Amino acid sequence: MTETSAPRLDEQLCFALYTASATLVRAYRPMLEKIGLTYPQFLVMMVLWENDDISVGTLADRLDLPANGLAPVLDRLVKAGLVERQRDPSDRRVHRMRLTEAGHELQDEGARIAGEVRCRTRLPEDDLMKLRGALMELVTAMHDDGSVSAEPAMNGSGTA
Repeated sequence: MTETSAPRLDEQLCFALYTASATLVRAYRPMLEKIGLTYPQFLVMMVLWENDDISVGTLADRLDLPANGLAPVLDRLVKAGLVERQRDPSDRRVHRMRLTEAGHELQDEGARIAGEVRCRTRLPEDDLMKLRGALMELVTAMHDDGSVSAEPAMNGSGTA
């Protein structure tokens, strides 16, 4: 009988990704709190700053999440007066999200915060672009082979 060794935590890609993600979210958290956003809310706002007035389905696709998983985050953003939800006039079943004036006004501060966290990585821009590209290739490969469904958890508590 051969003995198999248990997987070593420090050798696991999943652990490296988990700790890197958690570290980045912790870096964002205090700055986002100052502007009244959680990290998941910030992700939604970034999508809307890029493309305002989009369907909830499009927003969910862009964030690689199920649309129903976004509901609590969107509800809080609506309550905060940063976005508004409207029915699509051409298809009443579709809800569209659009920034309010207050939501637009946060864009410059959001860009400043993202830039500050990027600087805190202390990685050269080329290395950041390569890392981001490699991570997106990993996501694409795992989706393409059917081993991963697009259902990561997202809630309004500051975790993604």
